[in-house]
This record gives sequence, C-alpha cells and structure tokens, in this order.
Amino acid sequence: MQESGITPKKLEFDEEARAKLVSGIETIAQAVGSTLGPAGQTVLIESPHHTHGITVTKDGVTVAKAVDLIDPTENLAVRMMKEAAERTATSAGDGTTTSIVLTRALVRAGMDFISTNAEKTDVLRDLMAETDKVVASLKKNSRSVTKSRLKDVATISSNNDSNIGDIISKIYKEVGDNGIVTVDRSMTNETYYETTHGLKMDRGYLSNLFINDHKRDECILEDVHILVSDAEISNVLQIESILKPIITDNKKLLIIAPCSSNVVNTIAANVMKRDMKICIVSPPNFGYRQHELMNDIALSVGATYFSEKTGDDLSLMEFSDLGHAEKIIAGSDSSIILKDNTKEVDKRIVDRVNQLRDLIKITTKQADIDFTLSRIASLTGGIGVIYAGGNTDLEQKELFDRIDDAVCAVRSALEEGILPGGGIALYNEARKYEYSEKTAEKILAVALRAPLEQIFKNAGLDIDIDENKSYDYGYNIKTGEFGDMYKMGVIDPLKVTRSALENAVSVAATILSTNAIITMARSIEQATNYTS
Repeated sequence: MQESGITPKKLEFDEEARAKLVSGIETIAQAVGSTLGPAGQTVLIESPHHTHGITVTKDGVTVAKAVDLIDPTENLAVRMMKEAAERTATSAGDGTTTSIVLTRALVRAGMDFISTNAEKTDVLRDLMAETDKVVASLKKNSRSVTKSRLKDVATISSNNDSNIGDIISKIYKEVGDNGIVTVDRSMTNETYYETTHGLKMDRGYLSNLFINDHKRDECILEDVHILVSDAEISNVLQIESILKPIITDNKKLLIIAPCSSNVVNTIAANVMKRDMKICIVSPPNFGYRQHELMNDIALSVGATYFSEKTGDDLSLMEFSDLGHAEKIIAGSDSSIILKDNTKEVDKRIVDRVNQLRDLIKITTKQADIDFTLSRIASLTGGIGVIYAGGNTDLEQKELFDRIDDAVCAVRSALEEGILPGGGIALYNEARKYEYSEKTAEKILAVALRAPLEQIFKNAGLDIDIDENKSYDYGYNIKTGEFGDMYKMGVIDPLKVTRSALENAVSVAATILSTNAIITMARSIEQATNYTS
C-alpha cells in the first residue's frame, strides 16, 4: 500500500539515463531539423491550440513546442531542447532550429569523445571557454547591415519568400532603425503593411461628437496642444486655466486623461455648439504600464505629466504645462500623435531611450521586451504593422509565423550585424579545430558543422565546399551556385547565430553532465518500491 503524502518516483542512472535523454533529443531534433534551410520541409501538427485542431509550419519553435513524448525521461530532454529554442527566440527572435540542431550535435559528439566521468568537468569547462572564442571570431568576421541588405536578411528568414522580404525591407526603411515592426492577421487574403511616424495609443475618442472627419469617423486636429494626466477630471473647473486660452485664442486641445461622463458630455456639447477644437482620449493601457506610457507621451510631446501617484493638483496646471504636436488623429479605438519634427531631439528623450535599451538587456519575458521596444519606437522612430493574409486559416497562420521570424531576424541584424549565411560561418569556425587533439575542440569541430550538414541533407546534397576559399565563400542551395555569400544575399544575423550557439552549448553541457534522472512514476509497476 502506498504511503499517504508520498509521490512515487522513477530513478535512472548512468548510461541507461543518458541513452533515454539522447533518444528524446534525436526525436525532437529530427522533427525540427527537417525545416532548416531553403529546402526545409513543412511539419503538420495536430493541436487543440490551433485553428481546426491542426497547423502547418516551417517555424522551428512552433514545431518544438508541439513535441511532448510519452516516456518521462525522453520528455525531459525534449523540454530542455525547447528551453534552448525558446531562449534563442526570446533573445534573437529566430534561430530556434539552428539551436536544436547544434544541441543534438554537441550531445552526440560529447558522448563520443568524453571517455570518463573524471574528464567530463574539465571538458565542459573548456567547451564553454572555446565557445566564447568562437563567438568573438564571429563578431570579428561580421559586417554591419546596410539598407540594401535588409531585404536579403528578411527574404532568407521568411524561407526565401522575396515578396515578404520586399515588404519587410520597405517597412523598416520607413520606420527607421529605431522603429518597431509588429505582425498581425489581415482581415482579407491580402498581405500588406501600414506605418505610423509618431505615437500610437490603443484608445480612441470618448464621444462621437468629437468626430470632425465623418468620412473616416475620425477626429483630426493639426497644430494641437496636449494635456497629459492620469488624475481624473471630474469637473471642467479643474482645467479652467487651460480651457480659457484655448477658447479665447481658438486653439486646439487634446486631453489624454480619465474624465467623468459629465466632463465628456459638457466639452462634447461645446464642440458641437461652439465649434471648439477639443478631443478627449482615455489614457492607454493599465496599471504600471499606463504610468510608463503616459510618462513617455508627456516627454515626447513636451508636456508636464500631472500624475495622481505623485499627488499633482490639476487646478495648478498652466498653459505652459501643455505639450504640442503637429497633428493628432483619434479614431474609435486608437489614436495617433504625429510629433513636431521641426524641434531638436530633447536630451531627456535620448536618456530615456538609453535607459530602455539597458532594460531590455536584463529582461527575460518576451512580452516585456516587446513592450519596451514599442516604447523606444514611440519615442524615437515609427511604428509599422505587417498584416499577414491568406485564403485559409492554415495558410495565414503559416505565413504569420514566417513573417514574424523574418521581422525578428531583421531587428537582430540591425542590432549586431550579419554573417555569411547557410551555416557557412559556423562551418568555417569548425575548420579551425579540425586537427585538434583537445576533447572540447574535437566536440566543436564536429558540432559546428551540423547546421550546414542539415541544410545540405534537407536539399538531398552532399557537402562540397572548397575550404581554400575565403570566409565568405559558400554554396547557395536555392540557385545552385558557389560564390560570395554576401553578394548572393545568403546572410544570417550575428545575434541569431550567436544566441543559437550559446544556448545550445548551455543545454548540451547540462545534459552531458547528468548522471541520475528522477521522474514521476507513471504507472503502478514503476511505483513498486513504494508499495507494501
């Protein structure tokens, strides 16, 4: 009889345990690795989380997330491989398949070359040190991305779709290097993009009476002053000192603040009857994010932020506390503020952006990273949205995944630069260790070739690279040509390659150093040690 409160476990040791881990690694790597490169194949997934219970994708992280195995030990390996993929996706936005292919190769080579447990600790320490050297070499051989290269990066990352590459390169040229690009689902079968230069809020006008462009159902005000506050305006007398000069001099005003229905109705009625140029919009988002966004808006338009959190009194607000924008467009559910670009960039904005960039480096959650990136874009650049279309839900989902990967890859390329693609950069690093006798270097000599080997395998080809050529020389599988990978447009972001390698080494080292595995017992037979 099982003791009360005890959860039975299954224990596995040494070769038996590692063999199960390797089996799990091989399973997920075979599924994910089949998607790598221009000749990579799609994977059909049954899942209750996707439309109609199925999805078709070439996105490595989507495939990895869908894999769960029955055997608990094999599944532990799968979960660790997923961690490598998700870490890479979080930091670089792409490279998940490369990360998994590298992890499998590192584990395989480690088990082949590490002969004793006593040797293992030193080898894994050397492996980490040599990985740092490989990363340093990759950085040394990288190039900064040019505007003309944006399309190449985007095209390769979207599985060699030149149309998607063209759209992404155009949208990044419009929003600028500091701009933010996101992906959304199109309501039609058409794939297109929209850009906004300025701040975009997820809040619209609070009354239809503010509409002055009835064709578009929008309130459009040019040369407009802006009041920014998170303190509720419950009576128009609270902002009397602001309204007087606005009305007297026939100026225009956007109020971004929570307002009572009485205040909204009073101002809306005056807009209709007295032709006042005023619009009210609720503050964006909720909680701490609202406070941060309102701070950004105030800083961006040059307004004094009156906050309830700091005990500010709205009745003390003066006309000089208002910000200014070239134009505002308030719709039913979103608003855009086009900033006055004639003004010099405020040093406080530069400082804020630098603070946000530092924040991204220590942020681990993708949602928080995306939020911070959108704040940077609002302060310094433009905002673009690519809408993925499709004739069916499956087609749209597959295209959405590819565009999202490509957008993230371009962002990574802009941050850290680019390398010759198609796995050739890591292949060239492997050649440096070809005749080494050190165990860690022998492991890298095998593992760093794995991405290129997988790409060639998926294309049904044998590797035939002239190793006497330059670092940038390789083979374009799509066209069947040898040459300079940069000139042929076969390039990868350094950040993607670096992140994939670092995360793969981290997970592989953990798996190789494992000697005992404890899992939950899944059956009565596995729990016999706990019966009496």
